[in-house]
Amino acid sequence: MVEPRTKASILIVNWNGREHLEACLDSLVSQSFRDFEVILVDNGSVDGSVDFVRGRFPWVRLVLLPENTGFATGNNRGLEQARGDYIVTLNNDTRVEPDWLEVLVEVAESHPRLGMVGCRVCSYADPDVIDSLGMGICRDGMSRGRFRHRRWSSLRLQEVEEILFPSACAALYRRAMLQEIGFFDDEFFAYAEDSDLGLRGRLAGWDAVLATRAVVYHKYSQTGGGFSPFKVHLVERNHYWVALKTFPANQLLAVPFFTLVRYYQQLRVVLSGSGSGEEFLASGSGTLILKALLRGLGEGILGIPRMLGKRRQIMQQKKISGRDLAALLRRYRITFRELLDHD
Repeated sequence: MVEPRTKASILIVNWNGREHLEACLDSLVSQSFRDFEVILVDNGSVDGSVDFVRGRFPWVRLVLLPENTGFATGNNRGLEQARGDYIVTLNNDTRVEPDWLEVLVEVAESHPRLGMVGCRVCSYADPDVIDSLGMGICRDGMSRGRFRHRRWSSLRLQEVEEILFPSACAALYRRAMLQEIGFFDDEFFAYAEDSDLGLRGRLAGWDAVLATRAVVYHKYSQTGGGFSPFKVHLVERNHYWVALKTFPANQLLAVPFFTLVRYYQQLRVVLSGSGSGEEFLASGSGTLILKALLRGLGEGILGIPRMLGKRRQIMQQKKISGRDLAALLRRYRITFRELLDHD
């Protein structure tokens, strides 16, 4: 890991996202806080992304990878080049308010045990609609942005709120925390890697808050697709691995039961055509999505020995008890209805 020489390093992983980059990088040019660098990791794009960034944004540091290594490994390669005290992950399909980074750093500086700071992530199309205000987690390890589809104007939140962990769509991580626990798990490729990192951080005794004045606008699921076999496969596999690596033992043993409960709820919303069931029916890929779900389940099971090995290392270094983590998981629990429905 490179020795820090700037306050913040912003990591952007890109894969054929040329259409999103101008708005994203232009919004970083306008930041009121100036002590930062931007590292764009390109995952083997073939849409002209690299030439565009070189020509339009020559101040961006490029890390070029020969193939798509996913969000997790892409960020890990970016971290190797980063010189910041704070590591900030940012999706390429976003734009940020001018004081976004200033607010994040200000909040992070307020307490030395703040390992993670999340943002107010709103819809790109409708800035009053919430994408996520920190993450919530289900009993089987599935996660989702809290308050998704609610209107910001209907909420009354403080400028700084405690959260379980932030969405890596736009989040600040303290370098000291990453030096202690590591960054993203390469095996995850994409999706739920922020759940894994966030829970490892909490187990290691680091705090997480939401900076509600740090505002990001996000085009949700532009890379993986809102309801694609690709995403379903990875989400299904990776959420089991999150639970295997980090859940308290009694909650881990209950995951198979709550997985069956989730499958029942998923069948319910498909038959009713509501929430994510409407997306499923509209996708026209029902058979492919079902195959992707079963593939994710199978790979999740095959990965059990490796994840339990990682769990042993995590638990040897933990600073809080399983009871304390269980209390956090209860506090930020979301139901399967909340996970699957839009309302």
